[in-house]
Amino acid sequence: MFGDALGQDASVLRWRVDIAKAHPARVYDLFLGGTDNYPVDRAAALAANPRGYLDIRHNRDFLRRAVTTLTAQDGIRQFLDIGTGLPTRENVHQIAQRIGPDSRVVYVDNDPVVLAQVYTLLTSRSEGRTDYIDADLKQPARILEQAAKTLDFDQPVALVLAAVLHFVEDEEAYRAVRELVYALPSGSRLVLSRLTEDVNPEAIRAVRRTYTERGFTFVLRSNRDVERFFTEAGLVLEEPGVVPVHRWRPDGAAPSPEQADPAHLATFDAIEMIRFHDINDVTDADINIYAATGRKA
Repeated sequence: MFGDALGQDASVLRWRVDIAKAHPARVYDLFLGGTDNYPVDRAAALAANPRGYLDIRHNRDFLRRAVTTLTAQDGIRQFLDIGTGLPTRENVHQIAQRIGPDSRVVYVDNDPVVLAQVYTLLTSRSEGRTDYIDADLKQPARILEQAAKTLDFDQPVALVLAAVLHFVEDEEAYRAVRELVYALPSGSRLVLSRLTEDVNPEAIRAVRRTYTERGFTFVLRSNRDVERFFTEAGLVLEEPGVVPVHRWRPDGAAPSPEQADPAHLATFDAIEMIRFHDINDVTDADINIYAATGRKA
């Protein structure tokens, strides 16, 4: 089921999609091995950081581990995923509802690139419920009002902000997180990941240039800046704290890369090869994303 914000037909939404310049959601999808991208997205990805797929895919695997932990170990059955991006393999509702079939998930995004995909790709198990809100992270009151149609705010909710806060200026970002967390009941969680220049500044600054030249806000934050999202919202930071995304409770269960005939691999370019790379081929210098989870007392 989807919210009334999606009353527009997908074909109407597509005319709002600009394919003349690179787009964050499409570049993210590209690094996950997706096909919803254009030449401008491919050029931007290669110019920024050819090994950027390691950031993106490890971020996605962190999301898998976090949602699995919250559902299987902590009994969370409600998720509010803001800045969800393009639907891809193992979306939040698929992970959560596989473990807890009655789980409810609300996705939030305000991007026509994303909205145009929602109709056919985000389908829920009959026992649970999946909904979608067309809204901006900077509008927490609207998000909460619409999400309350699906989620029960008397029961714990996991607020998911995965790789989205770097697109929001500092004070707006901290304010939005505070307001969202304030509305959640005791026992709720914050699942957060975001880009940093602490680890590999030269590479990530090239990524920032790629986006800012295309008119996008792009804010890099330190470990202490990331901790601030939790402390200002009154959350208890959970173990192992704020760490590079591939070091957040690794379980060795990252999806295996696709297989292909070696003769065919020789015909693929660098972007096409991404889905055949094993993400365990990673060093700390490859990762520019911090990840953490926190609990509301």
